[in-house]
Amino acid sequence: MNILHAIILAIIEGLTEFLPVSSTGHMIIGSSIMGIAANDFVKVFTVAIQFGAILSVVVLYWRRFFENLSVYPMLFVGFIPAAIAGLLLKSSIDLLLENVTVVAATLLLGGILFLFIDRLFPHDGEDRPEPITWKNAFLIGCFQVIAMVPGVSRSAATIIGGLTQKLSRKQAAEFSFLLAVPTMFAATAKSLWDYISDGGVFTREHWTLFGIGNLVAFVVAIIAIRGFVGFLTKHGFAAFGWYRIILGLVLLALIGAGVNLSIL
Repeated sequence: MNILHAIILAIIEGLTEFLPVSSTGHMIIGSSIMGIAANDFVKVFTVAIQFGAILSVVVLYWRRFFENLSVYPMLFVGFIPAAIAGLLLKSSIDLLLENVTVVAATLLLGGILFLFIDRLFPHDGEDRPEPITWKNAFLIGCFQVIAMVPGVSRSAATIIGGLTQKLSRKQAAEFSFLLAVPTMFAATAKSLWDYISDGGVFTREHWTLFGIGNLVAFVVAIIAIRGFVGFLTKHGFAAFGWYRIILGLVLLALIGAGVNLSIL
């Protein structure tokens, strides 16, 4: 991996982490297209640059974190299901990450589902005045577990989870962003810990790639978040659904044609 690879992957991370299109799926696709060698550092890098995306949420929603302390218990409750599932299913999740067919299939199926989401959960985009409850937070967290399957999209799962709890699109999207902070921080910390525990060493070049990757992901994620909330409130999920369907079909066609898509 070189600096150009790091920048491209960071742009992909920043653009897709908070959009309902699956950042993991796009990172796998991007790595495959660029032919980045599969090694432990590359795997850690693709997780660690989430830290930049995390910071973008903290910066954009700093009032929620520092002025409204009631948000912390809700985020903790929402984080619990993913934390438990991540510890119990890590080996199975790692196997799925090595299967690009899974990414293609989930992108396609998720896209089809998106075409019906706006009909299933019609909203006028206005925030509900009632605060999010413990039950809301926990059930949204359960939806987040589904996103451990590559291609599902963490933001999509949690936003849809919020819609099932009768939140508005804007409220569901913003809680999804906030919930990403503990979830992604834990995933990043666990990935770094596992790498070091297995004898991995970070060189000066590695730290440079980390720094560049997180900076780029931070800037791009801020732009993506600002644009996404307004777009989702006004237009819903259909556009993202068609995008996922097209991308999923293209990938399945390439796989069917015998194209070798090397993955992380």
